[in-house]
Amino acid sequence: MAAPRPIELNGRPVADGAFPLIITPLVGRAPADIMAELAAILPKRPDLLEWRVDCFDAIADTARVIETARRIKHAAGPVPLLLTRRNASEGGQSIALDEPAVVALYRQACAARCVDLIDYELSNPPQYLEELRAVSAANGIAMVMSYHDFRRTPDIDALQDRFEAAQRLGADIAKVAVMPADAQDVLTLLAATWRASQSLRIPLISMSMGALGAASRVTGWLYGSAATFAVGQSSSAPGQIAIEDLRAALTALRRALPG
Repeated sequence: MAAPRPIELNGRPVADGAFPLIITPLVGRAPADIMAELAAILPKRPDLLEWRVDCFDAIADTARVIETARRIKHAAGPVPLLLTRRNASEGGQSIALDEPAVVALYRQACAARCVDLIDYELSNPPQYLEELRAVSAANGIAMVMSYHDFRRTPDIDALQDRFEAAQRLGADIAKVAVMPADAQDVLTLLAATWRASQSLRIPLISMSMGALGAASRVTGWLYGSAATFAVGQSSSAPGQIAIEDLRAALTALRRALPG
């Protein structure tokens, strides 16, 4: 079994280094919706929250985004907050912002220190990745560099390349999520995660999506994935499991493992 590298914030492992971290999404369209989601999710004890800001109706209003992020953090207490604008080509919502405006939004959120982590896709232009890496690092914000393919699962070498690209570009965490056509594709994703966990220095998050890939959300940590996503109230990607069911499955699996 691989020993996943812990996801750290300011030099300390999140949730005291628990494996895997359980991340739950917030996908409300308005602040009231988000706060209602948060009130329903927090009693379920997620380790980390992801705010999918591409679902937010006021995404073009930077001041409102920052205000809402601060409200989330205040209510969430010690639970860290990940800010994610998922690109429409990688499974996100279409938004009325071009990429320079998205980069400006992230830049302002980092400067305001209203979030703990940001997620930005590897498919974006290198200059934007470099800019956000610099501004996030300057403000003590961890950066996830991610790759999503909702159509297929690339081969193991291509997946390894995605993990390596994130490390090469300075990511704190590398994330890969792909869609399987069959059970073999799920094994390919897990094998790529295992291989990358043995060679890279940064924490990894990986998952095979959809119903076929649901097993990877439970067992991925055994192959080196430091975190998994679960439904707190609403899902943000196909195949996410309810947090209660995921925690029960993880508990049963741990009991079956030696030592």
